[in-house]
Amino acid sequence: DEELLRRIQATIVQVQGDYEKLSSVTGNLLDDRHQNQKDIEALFQSLERLEKEKADKEDLVLGIDVKADKSALAGKVSRTQFDASMERLNEMIQEMLSRVTGQEQGWHQVQRQLSEEMGSKLDRLELGPFRKQLEEHWKSILEQLKEKAPQTEADDAAGIKKQLLAHFHCMSCDRPLSMLVPG
Repeated sequence: DEELLRRIQATIVQVQGDYEKLSSVTGNLLDDRHQNQKDIEALFQSLERLEKEKADKEDLVLGIDVKADKSALAGKVSRTQFDASMERLNEMIQEMLSRVTGQEQGWHQVQRQLSEEMGSKLDRLELGPFRKQLEEHWKSILEQLKEKAPQTEADDAAGIKKQLLAHFHCMSCDRPLSMLVPG
């Protein structure tokens, strides 16, 4: 009966450990989600800044009309570069959104699993009668064992006490030495 109680306690400790792990994972997922949200906001701000600072066709025509030199034109962003940058930025945003969605689904799954596990736990009120039943069962098993156990006395020594001699040789001159083995 005590073994069963130990098993139950071990199971409870294990479930508590699992609960703490799930809580830790949930916290990590929330932290990741917040970080991803910050990253997405930073990407949107970068996108807005790029849209404000992009080279307009009218500005380019006006610059050519004013006979801008080649170094001034080299500083402008071409439309193909801008489109390529915007496409890469859009891909990055889509990737971040899919990551956030995946993490959010994982978080919901962990939350459901945690709710299911908490729902299947025993209350303290349920453990009292169960413990009494286990104790009664344990007492009856002990009584049965006492009745059936043979009454024999055996000489079960744990060990013997004897000094052992070991033969050793000196490392420098190789002469034989007699020494007691430690322990």
